[in-house]
Amino acid sequence: MSPKRSLRQVLTARVRQRARQNMHTAVHRTWDWIQRHGEITPHTPGRRRFAYLGEGACIGFPVGSIYGEPWISIGDHTLVGTHVTISAGFVPGLDLGPDVIVRIGGSCSLGRGTHIVGHQSISIGDDVFTGPNVYITDQNHTYGDLHMPIGRQWPENNPVIIGDGCWIGTGAIILPGTRLGRNVAVAGGAVVRGEFPDHSVIGGVPAKILRSHDKETGWQPPLRNDPLMSLDELAALSVDGLEGLQLLQDRLRAENTAEPDVHEEAG
Repeated sequence: MSPKRSLRQVLTARVRQRARQNMHTAVHRTWDWIQRHGEITPHTPGRRRFAYLGEGACIGFPVGSIYGEPWISIGDHTLVGTHVTISAGFVPGLDLGPDVIVRIGGSCSLGRGTHIVGHQSISIGDDVFTGPNVYITDQNHTYGDLHMPIGRQWPENNPVIIGDGCWIGTGAIILPGTRLGRNVAVAGGAVVRGEFPDHSVIGGVPAKILRSHDKETGWQPPLRNDPLMSLDELAALSVDGLEGLQLLQDRLRAENTAEPDVHEEAG
């Protein structure tokens, strides 16, 4: 191979690499632009379809299936992740009556891929967080008729209530008739049906109480460690945005790398 041809090949390869890099940058910048401008917020035309879309609320793009918006209320400063489905009724275009069917409180965060499917009443309180791919519904198909396919049998509705401050882990399923109290933690993958009290931790299939808080004796079973910071400190960090999250990350790293206490080892 001649030196001249080798140089041409080198230059051609560099040009192709640069073109590929430029295309990569252009694609990602374009997608970022599409995501940013595809969001549904109180300042976009899509807000008009909802019963209420609060100040500071945002539905990420691309969205999942969202319909029945006149019967959906989303509170102030609630963040809805990408690919999230929120529906009221079976299909778009139905008249579902005078009342809101899916009510999501303020300052909530719904993880990507979450599905909230309401037919009678789903009420989610303030400050509720979900992991990705959570499923919440207030309707089940019945199976009493042995001669009719289950998918064709008349469904049954039972309202769902999720209290303020709950955390629902990745892949959890919240079934009709569920009522979660305040600050209930739901383990990832749990299948939840029934009533659960304030300040409890539930998990399993079907979900059961794994830990609960008693006013006199505290958490039962007891917690292993004291929290890294108080709830008030965590709330303050959330307001501080990125700086607050960085401070939390630094504290967690310091906690994990801290040397063991000499006095504890001696004891």
